[in-house]
Amino acid sequence: MKYALFTGCAAKGACPELYQSAVKVAQILGIELEELKSAACCGAGVMKEGDPDLSLAINARTFAQAEEKGLPVMTICGTCQGVLSSANKNLKEDVPTRERINAMLAPDGIAYRGTTEVKHLLWVLIQDVGLDKLRHAVKRSLAGLRVAPFYGCYILRPSKDLGFDDPNDPTSLEKLITALGGERIDYSGRIKCCGFPLILEKESMALAMGGGNTAEAKREGADCMVTPCPLCHMSLDIYQERAERQLGERLDMPIFHLPQLVGLALGLSEKDLGLSHHLVSVDAALRKLGPQT
Repeated sequence: MKYALFTGCAAKGACPELYQSAVKVAQILGIELEELKSAACCGAGVMKEGDPDLSLAINARTFAQAEEKGLPVMTICGTCQGVLSSANKNLKEDVPTRERINAMLAPDGIAYRGTTEVKHLLWVLIQDVGLDKLRHAVKRSLAGLRVAPFYGCYILRPSKDLGFDDPNDPTSLEKLITALGGERIDYSGRIKCCGFPLILEKESMALAMGGGNTAEAKREGADCMVTPCPLCHMSLDIYQERAERQLGERLDMPIFHLPQLVGLALGLSEKDLGLSHHLVSVDAALRKLGPQT
């Protein structure tokens, strides 16, 4: 299994622990990664609003780099996955648009051919590694840990562009948690928005969204939450203290990146997974885990 790794911005900026843990997990599971070091930001859905063609062009440039390597693209960010999936589908299906975008790329000697696919690490773990292999790789079962999955928006919607999970009743994170030995928590907030897109414009609304989802997970008995999106992680972890003040209740909810939770089950250390980088301590969740086998 070999992929062209598209890190996105957050994993090289605000959430370096995501990149660190994803690379470590990939090594253990035999996932070979060739990082797309000259790829640009995906635009996070914002650029598309201002300049749709520029948004398509920067992502077509990323796809072309992966095509040159003959590799599918792997993302570790739910937002990147949604943006890249939509761009790839649009470019593959709309010939006039593809020709127009390739004309923009031509001065740099780059062309998008439509031969690559884009997969989030979550999808790779489910489809390519497989849950059976993952179960057999577990060295520290998550038994006793009650985990609330939090998907976020972009990894589920629009489903016509993603085509992996049911946006109204997804199961991939739940299957992964169970395969690692954990107990999954079912709650309505798992498919809702974290509020991150609003945080700079309407902070109180964003905190109500992210804090409300976290509070619901806590009421349902969760020991921690896990998300495949670093923007969701920032909203739920970095802004949790502010959400607590607004809600008037203590949350104290550890938030794991997807590869961190997987890495714990695979026997990686707290240092390997960069757990000290979190603002909300994960110690309470770690105390729930048994010894490594």
